[in-house]
Amino acid sequence: MVYETGNETVDEALGRLFAGEHLDRTDGIALMAQPVEPLVEAGAVVRDRFGDGTVDACSIVNAKAGNCAEDCGFCAQSVHFDTGIDTYGFLGPEKVLEAAKRAERDGAQRFGIVVAEKGVSKEHRPEEWAEVLESIRLVRDECDLAVDASLGILTREEAEILAAEGIGHYNHNIETSPGYFPEIVGSHSFEDRVRTLEVAKEAGMDLCAGVILGMGETPADRVEAAIALQEIGVSSVPINVLNPIEGTPLGEREPDVTTDGIVKTVAVYRMLHPDARVRLTGGREVAFDADEQHLALEAGADGLLTGDYLTTGGQSAAADLEVVDRAGLEPNREVNAFDPDEIRTREAATSDDD
Repeated sequence: MVYETGNETVDEALGRLFAGEHLDRTDGIALMAQPVEPLVEAGAVVRDRFGDGTVDACSIVNAKAGNCAEDCGFCAQSVHFDTGIDTYGFLGPEKVLEAAKRAERDGAQRFGIVVAEKGVSKEHRPEEWAEVLESIRLVRDECDLAVDASLGILTREEAEILAAEGIGHYNHNIETSPGYFPEIVGSHSFEDRVRTLEVAKEAGMDLCAGVILGMGETPADRVEAAIALQEIGVSSVPINVLNPIEGTPLGEREPDVTTDGIVKTVAVYRMLHPDARVRLTGGREVAFDADEQHLALEAGADGLLTGDYLTTGGQSAAADLEVVDRAGLEPNREVNAFDPDEIRTREAATSDDD
């Protein structure tokens, strides 16, 4: 029996989805125009039908910060903008491992090594490339974590090496729709990003690629981005919300997306990507009130980025577990079999010491 929300458009899309069809651009546009309540119901039903019933937590380390030559208008790490962030070269394998061990203690299942630059280059920066590989090996061998990477543009050879070293997901966000992308980034094209994702996939890595909401895009742009991700074939879809950074071109922009708009987008992305992890990631702490983040999980999301982000702080692991609890879901413990109560107790003791 097909679940019925009482909304004809949503229910018709659910029926075709459960019959084995893929929803397309036309469906996405129609769904985005529906009220939030039936979309939340539908997103949850799709997650329950296609997912594993858990919320998967990933964590990242900003392994090389600032001085990036690209001009992405939202990014604090671009050399084009004066944002006052700390800049540093590659941290080195031991410090990356330290960050991974913190993520492991905090209940992450996946750990991403992120480098802020157009691309880590085996040819032009061989010493840095060697350190990246050593970092991957250390985390892989010494932690119960799946190892991911976000290293910018890749050559075919580099992608094949990363796949051989055990990188599970390669992250390279498309940020927004193909049509709106030039409004946000001028130093490279949407197609450049797609090509790197294709190279990574051909090498055998799964893909993590998503968007940033609230940068001036329309609901139709959000759908176009979701369809582009469909065509690329991704297994993890991070949904970020703009957190304006002073000094960037978007630093003065208030994110022009409401809580309902974020929740609707999560639900529609879930329906357009039923087999993927849909993750609520950067900006969620500023986009939602403290007791509202669970709404995105209730609408079909089944992943979180936990801990700090690249240049901004996140919330505690215990707070993220509370978000999962409020949504009536369970944390994923398939790779890292952590004890949620131990995390809560440790953070409570730390708070008492303060």
